[in-house]
Amino acid sequence: MATQLQDAYSIPLEAIDVSDPQLYQDDTWYPYFERLRREAPVHWCRESRYGPYWSLSKYKDIMQVEVNHQTYSSEVGGIAVEDQPKGLERESFIRMDPPKHDEQRKVVGPIVAPANLAEMEATIRERTIRVLEGLPRNETFDWVERVSIELTTMMLATLFDFPWEERRKLTYWSDVAICNVHAPESPVHSEQEKFDEIKKMAERMAELYNERAKQPPKFDLLSMLAHGRATQDMPLREFMGNLTLLIVGGNDTTRNSMTGGLHALSQHPREYQKLRDDPALVASLVPEIIRYVTPVIHMRRTATQEAELGGRHIRVGDKVVMWYVSGNRDPDAIDDPDNFIIDRPRPRQHLSFGFGIHRCVGNRLAELQLRILWEELLPRHPVIEVLAPPRRTYSNFIHGMRSMPVRIPMH
Repeated sequence: MATQLQDAYSIPLEAIDVSDPQLYQDDTWYPYFERLRREAPVHWCRESRYGPYWSLSKYKDIMQVEVNHQTYSSEVGGIAVEDQPKGLERESFIRMDPPKHDEQRKVVGPIVAPANLAEMEATIRERTIRVLEGLPRNETFDWVERVSIELTTMMLATLFDFPWEERRKLTYWSDVAICNVHAPESPVHSEQEKFDEIKKMAERMAELYNERAKQPPKFDLLSMLAHGRATQDMPLREFMGNLTLLIVGGNDTTRNSMTGGLHALSQHPREYQKLRDDPALVASLVPEIIRYVTPVIHMRRTATQEAELGGRHIRVGDKVVMWYVSGNRDPDAIDDPDNFIIDRPRPRQHLSFGFGIHRCVGNRLAELQLRILWEELLPRHPVIEVLAPPRRTYSNFIHGMRSMPVRIPMH
């Protein structure tokens, strides 16, 4: 960590580029943001592989942009620092501004309404128990593969009412959608290949969607899209974009929080003990995991009018990147933010779900899945040994964890 700190402080401030995916794969991003928060909370990066952009590293500045969608648009340039390749764009409601955003979001909202979540809880719990009871004792296995991917894939299959035996396709499509095509471990290696795979996903989903359109409305995402007035007649690219959004949103964030949470507890043994001594702390553990892991690293907006932000002048067309990973570590907004504290007084005060009109539609479902995981894990496997840090994804967008070896000791 000392050398990382040195590196972060040894380069000229204007040369700092926090969009490099390597920083997140190597988990060396902390000191760069610490410096930006202190010296340049609204920071202009003139040169990067994604072109020039503004970085917001402090909680209050991020919030200011989140709530001002009139000035900072999701639709003009998309939601990632990397522009979607020309000709291969995929629209979705997260990349829209009102009113279209609000109309499409409203269609899928009911699936995560409190009453529907209460309905789903028993199913989620039963599956979680089955997965946890099937884990091997006293031998090394991959937590990501056996627990995080398995649980979130089952959940996705339920949300879409997708054929159970094909459910791993959902995981694959999610990996394709968020991958950086330049990473060696990426499932696809060009933007065209990525587009083609997502098109295959849309074609398979369209078969199911057309079946649901002919049936009475049901409580699954495809049926809701097929019967929703704002989503009934989506063009192919919009259909591709919205399905990708729902698959990634329902999978990646929860999957990486399931792994990141266990890793955080293993690094903070006193907190892990606190949890074993008082399992009721699961209620505040869950939002603290989501804050500490920050599954979505950043979101981007594009300025549609001149603006002033943190004393800097933002021009029309400028990329403005909200670094959630940094806002969640801002000591002016969160006490002792670099520490993992499972009984924080206000654990929900974090940016991981975004804020304002684009706040994550499935945030309560993500919390429910994590809560059930820890409620069922503690009585069965109170100790899980993490044998090595997680292998992380090469990405500046999703804080992905590809594998993490663990062992459950014999009691």
